[in-house]
Amino acid sequence: MTCENLKEEHVQKLKELEKTLPSFEEFEEYSDKFKALSDPTRLKILYLLSEGSCCTCSIQEILDKPQSNISHHLKILKNAGFIDSKKDGIWVYHKVKDPEIIKLLDDLSNLITN
Repeated sequence: MTCENLKEEHVQKLKELEKTLPSFEEFEEYSDKFKALSDPTRLKILYLLSEGSCCTCSIQEILDKPQSNISHHLKILKNAGFIDSKKDGIWVYHKVKDPEIIKLLDDLSNLITN
């Protein structure tokens, strides 16, 4: 088989594979979600929330960051669909939407650090 034939065969296989992939818009959405996970403060917040519901002020105290900074990170995590928030009087409580996300983060961390 010539190099050109081999190249054509690979290109054809890749074209077939591309038909099965999510759309560009779906990949953009995935990318936005990954961006939400690309900040150390947001990752810490997710791990803190893995223990259960927590108010903004508690997260602020633990991470020793201004309330506005914590609220900004919480908004990004909420918009990405990773956490839910519930207001109770003047307090806002947050929790991980699906605890499986923490397991996936652990698995991914183990995979990329080994």
